[in-house]
Formats: sequence, structure tokens, C-alpha cells
Amino acid sequence: MKRFLAALLCLPSLALAQYPAKPIHMIIPFAPGGASDFVGRIMQPKMAELLGQPIIVENKPGAAGNIGAEYAAKSAPDGYTVFLGNVGSIAINPGVYPKLSINPLKDLIAVGQVVDVPSILIVHPSTPANTVKALVAYAKANPGKLNFASPGSGSLDRLEMELLRNLEKLDMVHVPYKGGAGPAVAGLMGGETHLMFATAASAMPAIKSARARPLAVTSTKRIEQLSDVPTVTEAGYPALTAGSWQGIFVPAGAPREVIDRLFGVTMVERGVSQLVSVDLARAARMRQTA
Repeated sequence: MKRFLAALLCLPSLALAQYPAKPIHMIIPFAPGGASDFVGRIMQPKMAELLGQPIIVENKPGAAGNIGAEYAAKSAPDGYTVFLGNVGSIAINPGVYPKLSINPLKDLIAVGQVVDVPSILIVHPSTPANTVKALVAYAKANPGKLNFASPGSGSLDRLEMELLRNLEKLDMVHVPYKGGAGPAVAGLMGGETHLMFATAASAMPAIKSARARPLAVTSTKRIEQLSDVPTVTEAGYPALTAGSWQGIFVPAGAPREVIDRLFGVTMVERGVSQLVSVDLARAARMRQTA
């Protein structure tokens, strides 16, 4: 009997030692075409190789990332559902949406950061401004005539623009798009809006195709692919320095052994997913073929 009981106690450990034994679902809380989607799909092949199981990407956009976050947080805490969270879905949303059915800081466990992507202030080619100062001057001379896009009311892109508006007391119209930065950038390229902040991976396809003009990047240093575009500090707005970090999360209650296994993979993936930051040309090609 004692041996039988001892064997039963060993079963959970044996199951965890075999993790993962089936495909893992990666929840991305935004639509295809945005920075989160780029990160997830760049991570997907290497993560599958390291874990020995397929990684199934599931885009669950809506409510500024809340739909995907809630789905992930309420999933079984067995390591077979992972969440690609970002600064908006994890850090910003709890303060913007007090009636959330979950608390991301309690209901999700952070496994590790994989990337930190700067934003780019872009304008539609028809907008008569080649610098941030020129844009500000034009906006002040035309109150209420400029529309700016964002992936949602509580998104980092929206907050970056609101900070610029507050700094310069600008009167502009906010146009939120459902699903993430992809639809918002598409709206700007189509002339529906005049300007927006967008993560570098989301903005680069529009810039490369000359359907958007970059005015400044929010990183502390210029990025190699846009070496002629100044940082926000160089443009005169150091307060706009920011980045959109993203990381892997699992539902609260996940076994420590599973978290440790995913953490090891995440550290490798951090190097792989930096392609979003340092190989924006690849991100642009991915966007064009999506």
C-alpha cells in the first residue's frame, strides 16, 4: 500500500516532466498586422522547436486587448495556454477599465519579457509637416481639423498622442480602431486619418511603401532602419520617450515546473524576437505577405 501511495504522489511530477505533451496555444490579444502579431509569429517556429510541440497562434482582438487577456487568464493553468501580453493589456488596462473581470497582475503570472519596441510618429503623406515642430504648428493653426488614429482608447499609442496634445494644447480628433495597430495603420494609409503613434513593426510597412511619413521615434537612440529620422528628444520632446514591451504570461496557478520550462524558452526567444526591433525590414515583408 505504501508503495502504491508513493507511486500516486509521483504521478504529477511525471506528468510535468513530460511537459509539453501536446500543442500549446499562444493567445495574442490583437488582430494580425500589429506588433504583437509580429512578435508572436516570429517566436512561433523557434518556440515550437525548443518545446517539441506545435505552437498554435490564436488572435483574439477586441477591447484594447482585454478580450484576449480575460480568455487567457480564465484558461486552465496547465501551461498549454500562454498569453503574449504587452504594456497595454497588462499595465495600462487595469487603470483604464476598472470593471475588468480579471486583474492581470493577479490572474496572470509573468514568465519573461521577450521584446521592447519603440513607437514612430507617422503622418499621412498629404499632411503638410516634415518635422514634429511643423506638425505642431500646423495643428495649432488648424484646430479640430486633424484626426489621429489609435488601436483603442487605453492603448500606448493613444496615450503617447494625448501626452503630445497636452504638452502643446492641441485640438485634434481621436479615431479609435478595433483590433489593434494593424487596422489603425491601414486607416492612416488609406487617408482616413492624418497621424498616429504606431509601434515600429506596425509602422514600417507603411513607411517603406511611402504611404506614411515618419517624423520621430520614441526610442532613446535612432533606429538603424530609419537613421535619418530623429528621436523624440532630438525633436524637442524628451517626455515622449517610450517603448512597448511584450512578454509571455500564463494563468495563475500554473505549476512552477511549467513556468521554469517556459522561462528557459523565453530567454532564448528574447533573442529571436528582437528581430522585431532590429530587423524591421523582415517585419515589413511579413506584413505585406500576411
